[in-house]
Amino acid sequence: MAVAAAAKGRVLSVFSLVMINVIAVDSLRTLPFSAEFGLSLISYYALFGLCFFIPVALITAELATTWPKRGGIYIWVREALGTKAGFLVVWLQWVYNLVWYPAILATISLIIAHLFNSAVLASPAVTMLIVLAVFWLATLGNCYGMELSSLISTFCTWAGTLLPMTLVIALGFWWLGSGQGPVVADYSWQDLLPKVHSIDDLAIVASILFGLMGIEMSAVHAQEVKNPKRDYPIALKYSVVIILLTLALSSAAVAVVVPKEELNIVTGVVQAFEYFFTALGIPWLLPIIAVAIIIGSVGAIAAWVIGPTKALLVAAQEDNLPKFLAKTNKYGVPVNILLVQGVIVSVLSTLYVALPTVESAYLLLTQLTAMLALLMHLLFFVAAIKLRYKFPNINRPYKIPGGNWGMWLVCLLGGLCSLAALLLGFLPPSQIAIGNKVVYQSLLLFGLLAFCVPAYFIHKRK
Repeated sequence: MAVAAAAKGRVLSVFSLVMINVIAVDSLRTLPFSAEFGLSLISYYALFGLCFFIPVALITAELATTWPKRGGIYIWVREALGTKAGFLVVWLQWVYNLVWYPAILATISLIIAHLFNSAVLASPAVTMLIVLAVFWLATLGNCYGMELSSLISTFCTWAGTLLPMTLVIALGFWWLGSGQGPVVADYSWQDLLPKVHSIDDLAIVASILFGLMGIEMSAVHAQEVKNPKRDYPIALKYSVVIILLTLALSSAAVAVVVPKEELNIVTGVVQAFEYFFTALGIPWLLPIIAVAIIIGSVGAIAAWVIGPTKALLVAAQEDNLPKFLAKTNKYGVPVNILLVQGVIVSVLSTLYVALPTVESAYLLLTQLTAMLALLMHLLFFVAAIKLRYKFPNINRPYKIPGGNWGMWLVCLLGGLCSLAALLLGFLPPSQIAIGNKVVYQSLLLFGLLAFCVPAYFIHKRK
């Protein structure tokens, strides 16, 4: 009976996994950040893909197929470094998403405001209300189990992410070849190389790197995968190729059409489509593509709202959290964790009213999210090395080539890249006005402490 029940719960195919990975990582919200670098963003994506994204995917393939249990990164770090480190990593995975939700959802409000050219809709208060409404709807949708969540992710991936990304890439090539308008980013071979005039130019690489995070999140669904040992590595290979190509090329399309002085870090993609559609004489198409982008944002939230809570549920069931958080409904969904998560996100959303502009709150939330996520990944890379030595004889259906040396190389690449981006994240970015630098850096430091320190006391109570 147990075997039959487990088989019945396995609803995710290779295609479903790819869709979950793509919607979790491949986000239009990161494109304006990347476009700030002009066409040198191609070099940054190549570098970060090699030094961070591919290492994370390779390690995830090995660990998810060796420990195909619900809990994902929590299980791996706990097995490698003990319960304290395991709880810290799942805590970081959860809290960085709490900070991220209000940032990604702000795009919905500002896209609507951009379409209607309305200062009222772009106001901080309206932004906060829209963030709260969409987030709680996504939370409600995830209360009905993984099968529904997977269907939502698949639809939103195609309609709201891959379709707009494919279209903006095609229009970018058309813009370059047709001469319909000025190409605002140079595109010679020299312009593909990074241009760093001061170290502040690299401050937002943490946000770009964050755009490549999340592929490890789908490991929490390992028990719902039809054949995890076979399907997981295949799905990751497809996901890596799709994500790197679409992010790099669509960011470049934004860079070649939107003047840098006009580029908005929240609505930059919509600005690009506005230029393209005006040149083609079809401005009426802009609201349709904007709705598609909004669907993609909702899909990203739907994929992420449930993912980290499953790992946190395992921690709660092992008494690392108060018992009431271990409760699930008939669909196996941790409803109490979802409710607590919703309350915290609601409080964080008030930043849009507290800070001077929506853009400043958006940047602060995005940078803080990236830095918390980088801390989590540092533990992830250390754990991957430790597991090779702690369990040398365990069967690994997929194993990173090169023996332990291969694992060391992959983890050092990812770890050093994460550490460098984390330190650079404290610098005020030269590309974006952030107001008082001391206040900006103080808020980042306070945010890191405020979200990390509670983990110590929660675990200590045990």
